[in-house]
Amino acid sequence: MFSKLSMSMDSQYNPQAIEIATQETWESEGMFRVSEDPDREKYYCLSMFPYPSGQLHMGHVRNYTLGDVIARQQRMLGKNVLQPMGWDAFGLPAENAAIKNKVPPAKWTRENIDYMRCQLKRLGFAYDWDRELATCDPDYYRWEQWLFIRLYEKGLVYKKTAPVNWCPNDMTVLANEQVIEGCCWRCDTPVERKDIPQWFMKITDYIEPLLADLDTLEGWPEKVVTMQRNWIGRSEGVEVHFPLDGGDGVLKVFTTRPDTLMGVTYVAVAPQHPLAQKAAQTDGQIAAFIDECKTMETSEAAMEAMEKRGVNTGLKVRHPVTGEPLPLWVANFVLMAYGEGAVMAVPAHDQRDWEFAHKYALAIKVVVVPTDTPAQAHLVDESAYTDKGVLVDSGPFSDLTSGQAFSAVADKLHSMGLGGRQVNYRLRDWGVSRQRYWGAPIPMIYCKTCGTVPVADEDLPVRLPDDVSLDGAQSPLKQLDTFRSVACPKCGGDAERETDTFDTFMESSWYFARYSCPDNDEAMLDARAQYWLPVDQYVGGVEHAILHLLYARFYNKLLRDEGLVVNNEPFTKLLTQGMVLKDGAKMSKSKGNTVDPQALVDQYGADTARLFIVFAAPPDQSLEWSDSGVEGAYRFLKKLWAFAYQQREWLQVFNARAEGATDWTQVNETQASGRRQVYQIFKQADFDYSRQQFNTVVSAAMKMLTVLQRYPATDSDMDKAVVAEGMSILLRMLAPITPHLTHVLWEVLGYGAAMLNAPWPQLAAEALVVDSAELVIQVNGKVRGRIKVPTTADKSQVETLALADEGAKRHLQGLTVKKVIVVPGRLVSIVAA
Repeated sequence: MFSKLSMSMDSQYNPQAIEIATQETWESEGMFRVSEDPDREKYYCLSMFPYPSGQLHMGHVRNYTLGDVIARQQRMLGKNVLQPMGWDAFGLPAENAAIKNKVPPAKWTRENIDYMRCQLKRLGFAYDWDRELATCDPDYYRWEQWLFIRLYEKGLVYKKTAPVNWCPNDMTVLANEQVIEGCCWRCDTPVERKDIPQWFMKITDYIEPLLADLDTLEGWPEKVVTMQRNWIGRSEGVEVHFPLDGGDGVLKVFTTRPDTLMGVTYVAVAPQHPLAQKAAQTDGQIAAFIDECKTMETSEAAMEAMEKRGVNTGLKVRHPVTGEPLPLWVANFVLMAYGEGAVMAVPAHDQRDWEFAHKYALAIKVVVVPTDTPAQAHLVDESAYTDKGVLVDSGPFSDLTSGQAFSAVADKLHSMGLGGRQVNYRLRDWGVSRQRYWGAPIPMIYCKTCGTVPVADEDLPVRLPDDVSLDGAQSPLKQLDTFRSVACPKCGGDAERETDTFDTFMESSWYFARYSCPDNDEAMLDARAQYWLPVDQYVGGVEHAILHLLYARFYNKLLRDEGLVVNNEPFTKLLTQGMVLKDGAKMSKSKGNTVDPQALVDQYGADTARLFIVFAAPPDQSLEWSDSGVEGAYRFLKKLWAFAYQQREWLQVFNARAEGATDWTQVNETQASGRRQVYQIFKQADFDYSRQQFNTVVSAAMKMLTVLQRYPATDSDMDKAVVAEGMSILLRMLAPITPHLTHVLWEVLGYGAAMLNAPWPQLAAEALVVDSAELVIQVNGKVRGRIKVPTTADKSQVETLALADEGAKRHLQGLTVKKVIVVPGRLVSIVAA
């Protein structure tokens, strides 16, 4: 191997040996442990923590490599860098694995964590492992239980009945992904929509700041900001009240297209709507339809693709402007979770309503036509006309544009007491109850005398019992008397614990803050959070761009309002890396196109894996796996190692000189050119680091090595100085990407004891200065010569030198010069006749 004292190195690149030795050095010296230092600029770099599924996949490797490259370079820039790691340990997959393998979820999870931790360490990631956390640890989830109680006391937490996917055979709630074609994934029983009590957090109380603060996230990809904005879904519209025909009350509908109000031909309500339920009491056909709807999927994709079906209730409502009676239908495409669970149907101007009207032979009335072609004939024969335009056949609103009609209709309804302007949101309160075992217990108690009572602070955490057996049916917490039965904190009487557990998004919504003080047993967060937060750089997949990021932003605002943090947003910059593909498809076991990271490291070493991951594609784009690309990365590292080995003896001596810095005024033209090339390459690479285009940094490193290889190991001190300086820049430029090899070469070649403490290279401006430039000489458009001119020469001096050139003089014989055009730094064009 290598020895710091002997400065020796093997002739052959042996990645496994040097990487293991380097990692042992890092660990024994605690190189990545970090603490607060008010005198230094902090930098918090965080990659989304993994679910401990058993082993890393290449998506993990890409995510964590990119984060590590950023963190290591920031450290070299002199910042106090925090890069932690932990485990998103709760969740349904662990339950499923426990049932399948007949092992407790805790044991399965802990063993996976141990294995995956070793894999991460073998890849050389610069994590402060002293801050490691797992969300299944009671000393972690106790604090979200504590905060939940504070929020309950502030009215930001409540319980209400809400629908879930229910398997009547297994007597359990299913996640959306466990519903396969309307049936339970485990027993194939048709799934029902069942209303059960659940806990919610009032994220809707924070809608406006969540929306407004998106404008401050300048370091986020615009596509992610747009996805967040669309998920919150702020829409300005009008609430319309349709009076019930023959009874008291109104049916409330929200619409963003009040210009189509005069084209309403029916209204539709969700199967769970009170009017539908009332009609079902006396009509067996309606009751049967509502029962059928209990088993339908309610995801947006499923709703969009499914057949639109419904049944007429026989009830009617009155049009708020004309008083015309309109039929009221129950329809499967209307959801109670949105608005009031009712829609005004305008078949001529909404495709879903159009399909439904054609299916059931309902009236279609055109009330909006294109502004430039107002003819109505055949406008909606093939599909609905959904664009805006000018109103026709709309009574007092005819001839208005859609924009004008918005205000006119809103004002009319307001004057009649039947509606008015309203802002609506797509976002609904966050349901945090899960009727499953492997999660953090919700810290609430039910007492017949006192009602719902929070667990006392001194009794936190409410620990999840691990002495349970899972059979795939109900959560064992419901049958576990030792967990369920408890004394009421208020009256001391018999009471029962809540047996639901938290949605795992709860744990992943604040872990970034807990990393700042994971050892605090007395508080959720302390002053250290104010030093480290917000996260300066967050790295993770775009698949988490909506829910995880939205909940983390919400949680951060809750922590702020509780006085635990001072920042408004959790993540200043966000990098969403692309997927890792093979054979044109995302890697997955089901496709049989996975690559085992462990096997890759065993064969080529961690540095090769890291180099390929970085080089193969820009970080935000998909990466197509290439075995030849991996081989190419390995060849480059071997070439770098071989070059260093060839130069090692004189470099060790040269770098050990005591006489000080090189006098660069003594370089000859060839040496100056080589040094200039090195700095030109570094200048571009430095810029590419700043914009996180690491793939071109690797290209730059390859070019720089080629430049340095042109210099033979001669006795010229200035030649040696060019190579020594260039090698110093090259190794530091590569250090964040291939930290093991550069760590060893930095020490062996005599640059210093620890690459980790080496500063980022500084641009030597004088090295980029060019004393002269070569210009092409053209005579009547044809190249006739080349000249070198001082960069300080003015136009007249350049003309004089060009006209004196032998090649130019030869082709100007017998001609008169009419014009001389000088293009600075490029050419001189002589026009003669």
